[in-house]
Amino acid sequence: MEKNQKINCTVTSCKYNDKGYQQCTLEQIIVTPIIGCETKEPDESMCSSYKHENN
Repeated sequence: MEKNQKINCTVTSCKYNDKGYQQCTLEQIIVTPIIGCETKEPDESMCSSYKHENN
């Protein structure tokens, strides 16, 4: 599946955040469920590809 999707990112502490465009600079991300969270809302998942800017 070849698509040119963009992943927006407003988490400024993430080292992959292109702050000028608020985009994630990774070619792919890993999205992981939060254990025990079954709200059927966006807060059920998180970006597992997150790395702190200083790492």
